[in-house]
Amino acid sequence: MTELPDDLNGWAAFFAGHRTVVFVANSETANVEALRARFGEDVLFVFFNKVYKVLSAPFTGSSLLVARSSVAGANIVYRREVDTVCGYFAGAGFNGILNLKAVPAERFSAAHNFGARPVGRIDLSDHFAGFYPEESVPTTGFALAIWLAERCPDIRLVLAGFSADRSERWKLFHDHDWTFEQIVLRLMARSGRIEMDTLRAASPLDAITARFPDLDPREIALVACEVLASRQDGTNRAVDRLYSIVKPLTGLRGVFQRLKPKTRKEKQAVSRR
Repeated sequence: MTELPDDLNGWAAFFAGHRTVVFVANSETANVEALRARFGEDVLFVFFNKVYKVLSAPFTGSSLLVARSSVAGANIVYRREVDTVCGYFAGAGFNGILNLKAVPAERFSAAHNFGARPVGRIDLSDHFAGFYPEESVPTTGFALAIWLAERCPDIRLVLAGFSADRSERWKLFHDHDWTFEQIVLRLMARSGRIEMDTLRAASPLDAITARFPDLDPREIALVACEVLASRQDGTNRAVDRLYSIVKPLTGLRGVFQRLKPKTRKEKQAVSRR
């Protein structure tokens, strides 16, 4: 294991030392064994936070663990999951831990909190100021992928499992703007700046364009947006009717929530205001 950098230039040089980098999202659509068989050994695999969602055995290839920070420090630190998560990486292929923050309020954890493992830091707060929707925060994979694609355009960057689909086992957190991220990632994939392992070969709009070549693709996209907006309005009306039914239950839930003791993360968030 080698010492990891703490600045943007150092991390750009680190990633530039690999021709292919595969980001593995914590998704049921990410098949690590299939990815290793497809890309071989000469590839850097980047994992995020709770890797036990995608790994069932120690990963022995070249790897990097990205630990996202919050206002309470790195998530795997304050949840006391460092040893559990790092237990999935074995051998000399493990490069260490990248502690990442993407908004100013997030706080890095001290290196010693990660044990005797190489730790580096990267602050991408400024990179998304004025770009990402203000009411939300970037997901870890999205933040690092966008920065890397822009900073090191010669790298082959593959995103595996970045579907933003909720599964029966794992939920999506609403503090991220999943729609915005999918729009950006798919645009970058269409332009060839990244590869998305979960994208279908062709979308329905591609099929329409191929069937009616005389139609302007911009008109097709515009009509598609109009249809989606209309359907979304219908969905919103249905949700409003459902909410009127369950609204009394939300008040009762709020009472129970106020009675619950605050977590350490919530206490630190309040103390920093």
